[in-house]
Amino acid sequence: MVHEKVKDEFVARLVRRVQSLKLGHGLDEGTTQGPLVNAAAVKKVSEHVQDALEKGAILHAGGKVPSDKKNGFFYEPTIISNVTREMHVAEDETFGPLAAIFSYQTEEEAIRLANATEFGLAGYFFSRDVGRVMRVAGRLECGMVGVNTGLISAPETPFGGVKESGLGREGSKYGLAEYQNIKSVTIGNLDS
Repeated sequence: MVHEKVKDEFVARLVRRVQSLKLGHGLDEGTTQGPLVNAAAVKKVSEHVQDALEKGAILHAGGKVPSDKKNGFFYEPTIISNVTREMHVAEDETFGPLAAIFSYQTEEEAIRLANATEFGLAGYFFSRDVGRVMRVAGRLECGMVGVNTGLISAPETPFGGVKESGLGREGSKYGLAEYQNIKSVTIGNLDS
């Protein structure tokens, strides 16, 4: 999600960055974007892109299997904007190189859009306003929040989601609880 005031500039910068990626085998020197896991993953990304374009999204980069990479499970890093809740990409996890850009005007609208999903593993956002950070992080319906970073996993922090993205936590002292059986013993009336 990108604020409407900066959407065009953000998209232009993202396009330049994505165009600098090198698609190829993960072990090849200089590769920055490897293949997807299987043919079904390529098909799913393609279907999400096609559905979005048919429903009014705008394609800025990528959007197809590269012609020089027919052997393998490659899909071009893709950027689309004007994405809406009616598109499959808004309701289903893509797991592929697709940046689907939703725009918003108010903080309230951004939170509502972010929470309008059955998934809730992690949420990420950028802000320099500590008040906004605490307010938005508290209202996001997800198990983990990254603020100004995408690197949120560490052994000492709990990892897990909410909704259809998980139950319970792994990692940290909270993850240990998943392996414990806690027993309560209440003793009374020992004098009688």
